[in-house]
Parts: sequence; structure tokens; C-alpha cells
Amino acid sequence: MSDSFRIPVIGIVGGIGSGKSTIARAAARLKPWYVIDADGIGHAVLEVPEVRVQLKSAFGQTIFDASGAVIRSALAERVFGFPQQENKQQLESIVHPVIRARILAAIREAEQCGQYEAVLLDAAVLLESGWRDVCSAVVYIDASFEDRLSRVRETRDWSEDQLRVREASQLSLDQKKKHSDSVISNSGESSQAVRQLIEFVDSIGASIKK
Repeated sequence: MSDSFRIPVIGIVGGIGSGKSTIARAAARLKPWYVIDADGIGHAVLEVPEVRVQLKSAFGQTIFDASGAVIRSALAERVFGFPQQENKQQLESIVHPVIRARILAAIREAEQCGQYEAVLLDAAVLLESGWRDVCSAVVYIDASFEDRLSRVRETRDWSEDQLRVREASQLSLDQKKKHSDSVISNSGESSQAVRQLIEFVDSIGASIKK
């Protein structure tokens, strides 16, 4: 567990489409918690000039549009799924250090402002990226494949194959559960998952204050 911060930093992980972001945001509306959206940071990092230069060197001009912005769908085609594992590693070596720096800056800002009692780090690849060390604990949001597929079909217009390919590029769900401190089911009413998350985070906060 990390002891670098005065308030608990709780990593939120789960399978793609597990509803982890929805649960985290819902809990933060009920508690004085700050949510860090690592995926959002990842998207913003693609706009950093130095990152764009490295991406162009690694993947070529075809991943950029006419204005010079990264076409995320084109980049994804180069990165996800067999046999592009080397491409995935190359992308991570470019963007992950920048994302981590921004995550740490956001945690420090949330801590220093004095308005928040905890930080929720919503990061799909938290464990794969080595960001576990900034967390006081990690929570895994569990949901069935059928529920997750339904969500990504509705929110991202993904097919079952697209979900399986993207998921295969991440740490297995069994390993994510194994390396988490708590598993919360999101198979029923989401309000139950929110309540369980609140109870867990409050318990971590209480232990830190002792």
C-alpha cells in the first residue's frame, strides 16, 4: 500500500464495460471524493506536441488527420490485437510516463486543496501499467461478460469480437481480481455496488487516520 499521500487513493479496475466509471462517479456524488479519469488523461496526452512527435516516429503519418490530431481509431488498429503486441508496448512506452505524471499531479492537487477525503483512480490498465504503487488499495468491479458486452454495444458500438480483442490486450480478469483488495459485484442494482464501494473506501480512510 502507498503511504505517499495523506488521503486514501483507491484504484478502480474491472473488465471493459464493467461500469466501473459509472460506479466511481456515482459514489463521488455522495461523498467528498475526487475522481481521476485515467482514460481521459490518456486521450489528452495524445494532444501533447512531444507525444505526437514520438507517435509519428513510431507509427507514421497515417494515424494523424489533416489538422495534425491523432486519429484514435487508426492508432487502435495499429496497436490492439495479434500480432501487434510490439506496437502496444511501443505506444505504452511513449504515453504511460506522461499519464503517470499527470495522475500524480492530480492526486497532489486534490490532496492539497483540502476539499476531498479520498481520490478514486479510475484506470482500466492500472495494474498493467505499474500504477498500483500510488494506491492505498485497489477495488475490482465485477460484471458478467453478457452485461459488459451489452454496455459496450450501447456506448461504444463495439461488436463481441472487438470487445474480446481489446480485453485480450489487458491483464486477465482473474489476475485483476487476484491483485485487488476488494471485489464488488455490479451485476444487480448499481446502487448496491455504489454502497459497497463507499463502505470499503470509508474503511480504508479510517485505517489511514489511525
